[in-house]
Amino acid sequence: MAKTSNINIRIDPDIKEQAEHLFSKFGITITDAINMFLHQSINVGGIPFELKVEKPNAVTSAAMDDAANGKDIHGPFDSVEALMEDLNA
Repeated sequence: MAKTSNINIRIDPDIKEQAEHLFSKFGITITDAINMFLHQSINVGGIPFELKVEKPNAVTSAAMDDAANGKDIHGPFDSVEALMEDLNA
């Protein structure tokens, strides 16, 4: 019999329940799924899926483009009052 080691994790009970429900459809347990994740991480030499940051919405994306291109830049400001006046404009 193979030796095993225990890992204790804290997880939101709702997430655990949803994961158990999902994995049961595949006939596996959370332990099986975690083992699969760890084995695949070792096989690929990293996280076995792409990590992404949330994509900004259109307004934020446009503001980021403007800032990168030096457009519509405000400041520097000589005082907090001048900054607040510009923010409230």
